[in-house]
Amino acid sequence: MNVTIVDYNSGNISSVINSFKEVAKDKVNIEVTADLATIKTSDKVVLPGQGSFKSCIDGLNSINGLVDTLNEFALESKKPLLGICVGLQMFADVGYEETETKGLGWISGKVSKIDNQGGKFKLPHIGWNEINIMKESKIFNGIENKSHMYFVHSYEFVPEDKSVISATTDYSSNVVCAAEKENIFGTQFHPEKSDKIGLKIINNFISL
Repeated sequence: MNVTIVDYNSGNISSVINSFKEVAKDKVNIEVTADLATIKTSDKVVLPGQGSFKSCIDGLNSINGLVDTLNEFALESKKPLLGICVGLQMFADVGYEETETKGLGWISGKVSKIDNQGGKFKLPHIGWNEINIMKESKIFNGIENKSHMYFVHSYEFVPEDKSVISATTDYSSNVVCAAEKENIFGTQFHPEKSDKIGLKIINNFISL
């Protein structure tokens, strides 16, 4: 099996790469590339994202044909894809970080700044926080509700259809921290920085 981690200059993704390689060991081939042919023939794709919504979308658009290839992989071939942090946020129709920016439009919704209630809550939301699992999900297989995950973000994904929400975390309000729609999965938290529980989520994705 081949799992491709898309490298489109979105910042340092070494911890994502290392965690997937640690879980995969010799059983699964992990590729790190933006090569379109490799992505098309992959069994699963991981879309990391560090930095702003706009910088990540710009990164995808800077590689000719990459967005079309990801659309084909996720929407037509319907193979499993996991978005991490801004990788999840880019599923939305639009994001408002820096400036209004069009997203991938895979899951209807928007990405807006967390309401910090006039400075009552620090932004970015950094550190460990517990997640509330909202529905049965294959990527949460064997994960206990109220498990702690590691977060670094100031913006949140607000989907139109609440049935896509698979987990929330309480920070100022119920912030969406995991969403899924058919073969498309995303986490706002960083499984690669969330210790053994995060590695379990990575293993669950690889095992889909």
